[in-house]
Amino acid sequence: MTESAIFQRALAGKPLDFTGEDFQEINQTVQRTQELLKKFNHIDQTVEQRRATLSQVVGYSVPASAEINAPVHSDFGPHIFISDHVFVNQGVMFVDLGGIYLGDGALIGPGAMLITVNHLEDPAHRRDVQAQAIHIEKNAWVGAGAMILPGVTVGENAIVGAGAIVTKDVPANMIVVGSPARVLRRVKGTADQRD
Repeated sequence: MTESAIFQRALAGKPLDFTGEDFQEINQTVQRTQELLKKFNHIDQTVEQRRATLSQVVGYSVPASAEINAPVHSDFGPHIFISDHVFVNQGVMFVDLGGIYLGDGALIGPGAMLITVNHLEDPAHRRDVQAQAIHIEKNAWVGAGAMILPGVTVGENAIVGAGAIVTKDVPANMIVVGSPARVLRRVKGTADQRD
């Protein structure tokens, strides 16, 4: 199924006019996602039922090896891309219009926020939005309560400390902490890859 033009523009990082006719497609998707997430987050759902419901949200079959714990929150839904062996703890918020890509074995701690959307600075267009993808690469770990902002890539094996606010890319095999996040040190057990 081919995505609509406005969804493609969002994934491409182009500004989206809040008053444009096609913006209603986003609102319709948001409403559908909210109804499905109510079902996903319901206490009586089995693991299999949750996986089936989440697959409806994202529009593909969520890998059986992925573990996504309820409650999970999203303001859009179809632009969450989950790879094998991903683990998402409780209370994670995905603002995914711009695309959130979770690589193999990525870990997302409780209460983390991954935000791909920003409003425009110009007051005349403040309601308009621009999205930029977030990539959490293979075996990266985003700690509890961390916030990943639009356009950030968390490199392979990297660790984002609990509560960190990440405004720029995190190099592979490094630990970042703080607000704004800064490199603390190399992850133990990873080879020094400097030239």
